[in-house]
Amino acid sequence: MASQELTFEQVAAAANGLESEGQQVTIEAVSGVLDAASPIAIHPHLRAWRASRAQPEAPKAELPPALLAALGNWALQYAEEAGASARDALAQSDSDLQALLESGQQSEVERDEAQAVVTARDEEIRRLTTELRDARQVASDALVGKAKDQLAIDGKDRQLNDLRAQIERNVAALAAESDARLAAEMDLVGATTARDNFAAEVKALRAELDALHAERRPARA
Repeated sequence: MASQELTFEQVAAAANGLESEGQQVTIEAVSGVLDAASPIAIHPHLRAWRASRAQPEAPKAELPPALLAALGNWALQYAEEAGASARDALAQSDSDLQALLESGQQSEVERDEAQAVVTARDEEIRRLTTELRDARQVASDALVGKAKDQLAIDGKDRQLNDLRAQIERNVAALAAESDARLAAEMDLVGATTARDNFAAEVKALRAELDALHAERRPARA
């Protein structure tokens, strides 16, 4: 509840509720009922509420002197009780004031603690920023190095591809030459075989011719 919205009626209602429940009416208790309202805002309204709850002045006793004498002890007791109530109210007011002082001191402590947290957080942010910048630099250097290595590998790959293509061309040329030589040898083998066969046929024909000549010679004779 915002302190500027706090009214006497709200504080009085909270105090009356606490009193009806048999609880002690303090700034802390009223603040709890009013959803953590500011003790500084509660104090003047609570003081006014206590003042309104003070015992009214006793009416003037107009009694016979004999009765007044008889009631002397009662009057003294009444005054003592009234004074006790006032003393209790004063003590409670002092307690409320002490709570206010402690609340102010607590606020200063919380402010100091919050400032310390903010300072520590700023230091953490600066440290993380430095680490992030260093990590980015390391990552950038690693990417550059990797790119250089990749370029070197790509250059070697191109050299290997060129060498492989050259080897394949040489192998293809050697294979063509080998096929041509084999074909020539096969042709040569075939020609040799045909020559030998032809020679054998010529020899056989000559043998037959010589045999015919031999048969004809006796007939001629």
